[in-house]
Amino acid sequence: MTRGRQLAGRASAPRGPHRGWEDKRLVAACLKGEEEAWSALVDKYKNLIYAIALRYGASSSEAADIFQAVWLDAYSELDKLRKTGSVRAWLITVTRNKCYHAMQRKRRIAARMSDAGDDLEAYSDLTIDPVAIEDLERDQLVRDAVGKLPPRCRELVRLLFYEEPPIPYKEVASRLGLAIGSIGFIRGRCLQKLRRSLEGRELG
Repeated sequence: MTRGRQLAGRASAPRGPHRGWEDKRLVAACLKGEEEAWSALVDKYKNLIYAIALRYGASSSEAADIFQAVWLDAYSELDKLRKTGSVRAWLITVTRNKCYHAMQRKRRIAARMSDAGDDLEAYSDLTIDPVAIEDLERDQLVRDAVGKLPPRCRELVRLLFYEEPPIPYKEVASRLGLAIGSIGFIRGRCLQKLRRSLEGRELG
């Protein structure tokens, strides 16, 4: 294996703020006006916010509007957050409120257009099962834990488990500059690190 392929197969660790930072550290950097920290915070929670919006029945464009509204609130209200380490729970609350009001407006408009007045009883409930929210939070915890893995493990997990359609081992090995026979062994070690990182983590 050439030195060039070895270097290409190693993802360098970000030097500035990135999604792998703890929330408290990211929020502190955001409040100092660091643009990279804001980008990292958005990148860290974008999937969670979109997932909640879609669970509420929002279309892709509606989810994008809700996403923008959530971050507008974050930009203006983040300095009022008492516990900077609880930003995930706070963003979930803000997102759910935005979703509720957006879907409520949508149903009122639909009701008026169908001559149903403002009676919303015919429409489904505007809440999400708490179990569904817990599932989304667990997904977020896994993403956070993946983000804390060493660079090569993080990239390997991303290629093996987050790409659609799944990428064959041969292509994964080529992208990372590894022997195809080593992928299974390295995957096992990376998953052990991920499991240890997730141990003891709690929701809320």
